[in-house]
Amino acid sequence: MILAFRDGPPDRVDCLGIDIGRLPQKREQILNFGHRAVSGKCTPEVVDRNRSSFRALHLTSKRIVRPFEWKSPPTCQSVGIFTDPKRYYGGSMGYSSLGLSPAPTPDNPPFPAALRLFSAGIIIVLIVGAGLFFAPALVRPRWPWAVTPFNARFLGGFYTAEMAVMAALLVWNRWSLGRLVLVMAFIFTVIVSAASFINLGYFNFERKAPWLWFLVYLASVAVSGLFLLRAGGRPSAKGVTLNSAWRGYMSMEMAILGLYGVGLLLFPLTFGGFWPWPIDAFHAQVYSAIFLAGAGGTYLVWKSAPHEELLVLGLAQFLVGLFAILGLVITEAVMHRIDWTATGTLCWLALFGWIGISGIFKLYAVSRYFSAQSAS
Repeated sequence: MILAFRDGPPDRVDCLGIDIGRLPQKREQILNFGHRAVSGKCTPEVVDRNRSSFRALHLTSKRIVRPFEWKSPPTCQSVGIFTDPKRYYGGSMGYSSLGLSPAPTPDNPPFPAALRLFSAGIIIVLIVGAGLFFAPALVRPRWPWAVTPFNARFLGGFYTAEMAVMAALLVWNRWSLGRLVLVMAFIFTVIVSAASFINLGYFNFERKAPWLWFLVYLASVAVSGLFLLRAGGRPSAKGVTLNSAWRGYMSMEMAILGLYGVGLLLFPLTFGGFWPWPIDAFHAQVYSAIFLAGAGGTYLVWKSAPHEELLVLGLAQFLVGLFAILGLVITEAVMHRIDWTATGTLCWLALFGWIGISGIFKLYAVSRYFSAQSAS
């Protein structure tokens, strides 16, 4: 919880853009929202004496602080207060009252409510997409284009993984995770939208589903691009420096995912020819977005690794690998068309098995960090 005073009437307080001027409190008091409150005038001595608990924000006399505008140098006109100074995240952040996300700081602000509302809407849409995995007989006839059983389960598995990532953003609601999710979402939706426009022949626009498909994807491109643009090149929240082994591995991972994604996008029939089931150019180009988005996420974490970004990237990779292989097994139990000894099938299993295992290692690395923080 960050509160900040401004010069003005004693009964007006600005709290992260929320005007609570009707509440009768004095200028020297700070509201206690169920956590430790700190009282006193904002003086340099107070700030120096409480350096571990304070972060300074700059407020003009009539300006309200909003996300992505915390760029002014620290001054003594305001005071930032963390809810629990004894709990830290990476040595720099406290946690919210529910313990679900770090308290907002100047380098890790929350997103506005509009993005959370949009994320909730996307999750609802993704539930429909996940139905391709869990209830294909129900969802396949209603999908925007004709989709085969193997493609349906593969797409449904990916949408399930994406739903988990969007749910993490909805709960976490901080730049430290939003940067990763928004960049990956932007890459994915741009490529899928482009592939859809290139392959308009797959869509029957006499039905409502294709129109909804383009509406959802173009809106996702616009919203994710808008918030990234508003971020204005904001760097990641404070993270950790990966050791040389991790950096070397993630460079290799980024290269493999990126190169294969580009291959699927530009030469879909060639790079998709070894898959266990036949995939056409349209589906190969759609699937290229999965690999390119993964490469983009890996690149961000490779540059700077806030623990929550590494956590969600690992979760996404684990779920993508798991549901891809599980979907193949489940569908093959009904279809009986896969040659499990074929070289292409073994390469495909190795590729998605590696993606899933890579995610497990990232989750394990983050769990060790949190265990060490809890012990200390």
